[in-house]
Amino acid sequence: MTRQLISSGSIFEEKMAYSRAVVDGDWVFVSGTTGFDYVTMTISDSIAEQTEQCLKNIEAALTQAGASLADVVRATYVVPKAADFEHCWPVLRQYFGNVRPAAMMISAGLADPRMQIEIEVTARKRG
Repeated sequence: MTRQLISSGSIFEEKMAYSRAVVDGDWVFVSGTTGFDYVTMTISDSIAEQTEQCLKNIEAALTQAGASLADVVRATYVVPKAADFEHCWPVLRQYFGNVRPAAMMISAGLADPRMQIEIEVTARKRG
């Protein structure tokens, strides 16, 4: 099996020596993904809007890897303020309501104070 590296085109991937996602066989490991819109290089002030953009960014990486959000088996959410996580729930239900991956939320600081959520997922492509 060959290992495939997926890039979003973000300058941070090269600077910090990581890939947006790595495909290894049927498994797809998507790095922690923030709510930056990489087309406009902007980020919303709303945690709900950031959550949606995170999932759009993740979906794009999964598509490049030959997978989809329906293939996600594990999700990790990192939010600086634990009390804000509830504002993400409607968006998470919209994208993962039928998928219902195993999940965990961690409250920790993020690299940029504008970031209100970072999401990492693992997916397994279905045969």
